[in-house]
Formats: sequence, structure tokens, C-alpha cells
Amino acid sequence: MKGLLLTQNHLRKIHPQDRRILRSLARQVAEAAADPVMARRRQRWIEHNSLRSKRPMMLIFPEGAFEELLPPEGMTCRGEFARRVEWNLRSRLYAYHHFQDDAVLEAEWIELAVIDHTGWGVEVQRHPSPEQRGAWAFEPVIRSSSDLKRLHFPELLYDEAASRRNLAQMEDLFGDILRVSGAGVKHISYHLMSQYTDWCGLEEMMIDLIDRPQFVHEVLNFITEGYQRFLNQLIAANLLSLNNDNTYHSSGGNGYTDELPAPGFDPARVRPCDMWASAESQELAQISPRMHREFALQYEKRLLEPFGLNGYGCCEDLSRKLPDVLTIPHIRRISISPFADVACSAEQLKGNYIFSWKPSPTHLVGEFDPQAVRNYLRRTLEICQEHGCVLEMILKDTHTVEFHPERFDQWSQVGRELIREFGWED
Repeated sequence: MKGLLLTQNHLRKIHPQDRRILRSLARQVAEAAADPVMARRRQRWIEHNSLRSKRPMMLIFPEGAFEELLPPEGMTCRGEFARRVEWNLRSRLYAYHHFQDDAVLEAEWIELAVIDHTGWGVEVQRHPSPEQRGAWAFEPVIRSSSDLKRLHFPELLYDEAASRRNLAQMEDLFGDILRVSGAGVKHISYHLMSQYTDWCGLEEMMIDLIDRPQFVHEVLNFITEGYQRFLNQLIAANLLSLNNDNTYHSSGGNGYTDELPAPGFDPARVRPCDMWASAESQELAQISPRMHREFALQYEKRLLEPFGLNGYGCCEDLSRKLPDVLTIPHIRRISISPFADVACSAEQLKGNYIFSWKPSPTHLVGEFDPQAVRNYLRRTLEICQEHGCVLEMILKDTHTVEFHPERFDQWSQVGRELIREFGWED
């Protein structure tokens, strides 16, 4: 461990020239964060996430396409760590100058603690695709009940000394420009079926649900207990941090709310009931609501129950599964994927939950057609307005814009114009 940390310290070294570049960018971030629009957006998110406003909100996440907007080779710092910090700052500034969404730019730098775990006892095996960004294939490492003996519960690894050192480094770098703070675990999201398929294979999982359901339950019970144990370790080590702020939540959104932390909060010790959490089961998109309830939700509900507010879903169509999803304790944000029935979902959610709609990113490839985007977005806005939904439009899963970064700008402009058209002024 000591040798590894020495290597990490070396990798985090910042050259004087890089320091000047980073501090200049940090000043630009601080200046942009002082824009009065940020305070308005922050308050709107608080009202939105607490279901007190019907004003549609919008966020743009370029994700895989961001390298076309900000190519890594365009960074000017010399050191690898400095280049990562530079990209972080430049990506925030790019969004501020280009996207007309509701993102909040905070004048902050959050340095996460050095936290890991010992693993589950097996190494995931995959066959990489010969194509760039192509799909890899699973190589099962757990094939029978006897293989489960190889598994063990993960144990917390926390390097307090490295965490303090990293925080001190960033305070020295940015402390007079940005709010620098340390944090433990802020983003909590459970992906049980993803872990199952990593171990047992995707096609194999589909067969297992029919041929050996008891084996599936055995594995999922083990995974669930492992996550519960790990959460208890984080609590005991006091490594949970509030996420009622700009922390990314679920499959798109943020945590701004005045409903958290919960009553009885002690600032010196964050509890799960003071936090947001989420879960999803994309691998089960094609199975029935009954099987989804049996093989996913009963375990996810056990994991999500301790948390103050929860989100659910990602790219899977939950239209027919919403009655079960709504039984999740403290459920607030629900992902409505590009494949979902918007009208069916709106009728069920109304204004009682966040309708976290993920518009299809396909409009960003090929010839960009603003009118097609306008017609597409308007339909969902009309349906959600009719049912009184608390709507957010989260543009994500954007793997490419074919090196036309202006398409994000144009898409967000159309979205902003429609929000105004529906009577919501900026």
C-alpha cells in the first residue's frame, strides 16, 4: 500500500506552469458561478425535486460525445493529473457557455476520499469488441452453486492519510478561489442485475430465470447482503456525505432539495436517511412485471429502504412496471426511458413523482432537424402538462454527435424555446 501511495503522490504532482493554468480556469469557474442565473436555477431545482413546481427542467449530459466537444489532446497542462483537473474545469465552462439548460455551476471543488473495497472474490471476465465502443461479450465466472464458495463479502478500504493529503493539495491549489471541501461517499446507486450478469453472463441470466430461479435468488441474496454490510461499514467509518446538492442522482438529475437531511440530523455524522440513493435493472428490460418484481425489486427495496429519497430506472422501459416501482420506499425520481410509453407513464405518475424523461439522443446524429426535435419534445411536454407531471428532460446516452458539437447547443435552444412557449419564463 505504501508504495502504491507514493506512486499516486507522484502522479498528482502539479508543475508550476500547470498550476497557473488551473488557477486561471478556476477563476473563470468562480466568475461563471456568480452569474445570478445560478441562484435562480438552484432554487428551481429545490422546488422541482420537492414536487413544488411544475416548471419543466432540462439537463444536457454529453457523456461519450464529450471528447468531440473537448478533445483530451486539447488540454494544455503537462501532467496527467493536472490535465484531468483541467478537463473537469473546462467541461464545466463549456456547458456554461454553450448549453441553454438548467445546470447549476457551483464555485466549488469536492475532493472525494480515497475509498475502495476488497472485492467479491472473483474477477470479471469479458471479451472486448474489435470495434471502438463496440459491445463486449460476457465470460461467466460463476456457473454453479459450488462456484459461490469463491465469493466473499467486500470489506471497506479507506486511506485516511491519502484523503487528507489530497484535500490539502486542492485547498492549496484552489482554496482562495473555490470552495474546496472533502467528501466521503456521495453517490449511491445499486445495479444488482448488472453484477449478476458480470458474474454469470447475460444470456445465461435469462435462462437462469426460468431454469434455475433458486440459484438466481441465492446469488441476489448474497449480493444484497454484501451491499448492506458495506453500507454499514461506511456508516461505522462515518464516510457518508450529504448529496442534497449538485451531486448527480440516479440516471440523470441532481440532489438539490430542502427535504434532506432528515429531522434529527447531526452535521458530524451523515445517515442514509439524510441522503438520496437509486437503483436500476436495465438487464431485465424484456421480462414481465411479475418477474421484475420477483428477481429485482424485492432486493432493491431492501437496499433502498434506509435512504431518505430514492430514484429508480435508467434505459429500461418501466411503463408496465410502474405500479411495482411506486412501492419502493421514499421513491421520488423515476426514469422514463426513450423506449417508454410517455402517455401511460404520465397517467400513473401525475405530479406525485419526478417524471425523469430521457429523450432519444438519435436526433443528434445524421442531419440535425430542429423542427423534428421541436415536434418530438412538444408531444411529451403536452402530455405531461395535461397530467400535471413534474417533468425533467435529461439528454444523455449521447455517444457521438459526429463531430458537430453545435448540435447540443441547438437541441438545448429548442428545449428552452419550448419551455417558454408552454408559459414558463426564465
